[in-house]
Amino acid sequence: MEPTRSNRPSSLGDSLARLQRSAGITGTAPAKCLAHGDYIANKLRDDVLSGCPECARQRLAEQEAIDRTEQQRLAVAAKLERQLGQALIPLRFKTKTFANYRAETEAQRLALTICRGYAADFPEHAGAGRCLLLLGHVGNGKTHLAAAIAAEVVEQHRRNVLYTTVARVCQQVKASYGKEAEQSEREALEIFRTPDLLILDEVGASYGTDFERMVMFEVVNARYEDVKPTIVISNLAAPALSGALGDRTVDRLREGGGLAAVFDWASARREVDRG
Repeated sequence: MEPTRSNRPSSLGDSLARLQRSAGITGTAPAKCLAHGDYIANKLRDDVLSGCPECARQRLAEQEAIDRTEQQRLAVAAKLERQLGQALIPLRFKTKTFANYRAETEAQRLALTICRGYAADFPEHAGAGRCLLLLGHVGNGKTHLAAAIAAEVVEQHRRNVLYTTVARVCQQVKASYGKEAEQSEREALEIFRTPDLLILDEVGASYGTDFERMVMFEVVNARYEDVKPTIVISNLAAPALSGALGDRTVDRLREGGGLAAVFDWASARREVDRG
């Protein structure tokens, strides 16, 4: 016999009640959320009340936002690797950490402290677009500490990091000039503008040609305008840096309380060679 119109609501109600019981819901009760006021809570077994539905919606929205940010971070990292090949930290430096940096002298410990602090407080430095200069003799662990910063920024702060050299940046821009170029100069420069943190190594290695100074200004200035920090690694001392990069570029790097660590002790590599 077909169910009558009058007993259908009852059947639906019975079905709902069965579903609630299978989920452990024994009834409902008024409840109050300190943030969102009154609501009707589901009463669970042992008279436990369900939480505020608005709070639950907010937590879900926050988690979804975190997930979207992580997906965007991974997408940017993947895009950089597609565009530049081995674009992140070179294999030789992937195992370099703060823990395995040898700091035996006061100067070495100071450099380690500055770099460790920069990594730990990266969200604050990123908010200010604050740059870091690692300057001094070859073989003293500047790239080691930059790699350690990069690892912590990625792992602890979930930000994108791009490590590259000045020569690679210039090659990328020069490649955009040819007739068969796959990207424009603007698109080539945009690659280095994108990451949350850019690490520029071997600054001044070619003694700063006019083309190199022009490209470095475009990269650093674009990041300066976007309030994005840059780490510069150079074997030059601070006074010689302006000659390699140009005064305007150095001014951008120093603005906003830019930091510097000086590596002016005898090279660890030379000591090993002598031994």
